[in-house]
Amino acid sequence: MEKPVTKRISDNIPYYLKLCEAKGDSPDTIVNKAAGLDKFNAWCATKGVYDIDQIDLDLMDDYMLYLNQYRKPLDGKPMTVASKRGYLTYVKTFVEKLYVKDLLSSNTLENIELPKLGRPLPKAIFTQTEISKILDQSLVFGFTGMRDRAIMETFFATGIRRTELANLDIDDVDLNEQQVRVRKGKGDRERIVPISTRGCEWIAFYLSKIRPRISFISSGSALFLANNGKRFKPNKLSDMVSRYVMLAGIKRAGSCYLFRHATATTMLDNGADLRNVQEMLGHADISTTQIYTHVSRTKLAEVYGKSHPSALSNLSIF
Repeated sequence: MEKPVTKRISDNIPYYLKLCEAKGDSPDTIVNKAAGLDKFNAWCATKGVYDIDQIDLDLMDDYMLYLNQYRKPLDGKPMTVASKRGYLTYVKTFVEKLYVKDLLSSNTLENIELPKLGRPLPKAIFTQTEISKILDQSLVFGFTGMRDRAIMETFFATGIRRTELANLDIDDVDLNEQQVRVRKGKGDRERIVPISTRGCEWIAFYLSKIRPRISFISSGSALFLANNGKRFKPNKLSDMVSRYVMLAGIKRAGSCYLFRHATATTMLDNGADLRNVQEMLGHADISTTQIYTHVSRTKLAEVYGKSHPSALSNLSIF
């Protein structure tokens, strides 16, 4: 892989993205990094900054100010803290990699202070009744609706991410052992998760009755196929689920992650150990899983009713 022969930011971005690809970053991650760095490069041009060795902490202070003052064109709202941290991180890791590759004499952003992130609660936690209503919407759309139902049942039964589901091959599902092997999890971590009998039945129905009607020679071993017979793209899965949420008459936003959230909170409500939920969801850090303990409402209410002095008291003001 040839190194850039100039110090131009625009020349070094493609080289950096190729390094990310070689390292094994997912296509979605590379697309996000490219968009973030293109945004930074465009802003730098307005400041007369064109070379990588002009990127320093003072420049990043100005960029932080720009991000803080930025308003979204569609709704006029400011960026979230997570978005601002993401844009800054793209530049930080870009500079760090160029330093490692001897394209910069020093890592000028080593001591940059990034905005601190809180741990926001997951939005749009759907009840089991709402999940059932969403799943039932697919039944009126013929054989493609049956495929969509199998997909959503798999999401709900396993709690896997949309990219993980899109990457599933037929051999990754063991219907006899009721297990799903996630080969391309976040951070390239592999794991095996259980899947319910109901989930297996829907996949078996899809494989026998639906997939043969969609597949063709280029479908390969992909488990779930889009209408064109090719592997689903993650964003198309989100579009599909969002459509069924809307058809169910639910006003809250939601897509593939609504099943992941529902899986986690329902398991915790029913007494699952936090470590087991962490393993199932594929979280590297248990603190990520702990978010769901804050929205595990049934279990909290039950414990409160059995333990809090006010809840145990029979006294009434009436």
